[in-house]
Amino acid sequence: MSVAVDLDSLRARIGEMGDLVFLLTAGQGGPHVVAVAPQWEGGVFVMGAGRTTAANAGARPQVTLLWPGADLGAYSLIVDGTATTSEDGALRVTPTSAILHKYAGAEGHDCAPI
Repeated sequence: MSVAVDLDSLRARIGEMGDLVFLLTAGQGGPHVVAVAPQWEGGVFVMGAGRTTAANAGARPQVTLLWPGADLGAYSLIVDGTATTSEDGALRVTPTSAILHKYAGAEGHDCAPI
């Protein structure tokens, strides 16, 4: 089950999701997933990036940030965005869409309005 998240309310939602965040990029050989600590700066997520992550984002800038739900009955927050890299090693992700997603087999899987 999924619920769209208005990008204007995204900052409030990330404050509810906790500190565990994964960044998904696309590499030549497939997906690449790393744990990150994004900071919200003026409507853009800013985080450090290793060589593989930066190379993937430079070649294929469509990325996803995932805040997993605390358990199977909780919503996860999925944010798609466009990444840019900088010489200082920072990766900036501009959100393009966001949803709250709940495991379809979870008990009580009805969607909640935002």
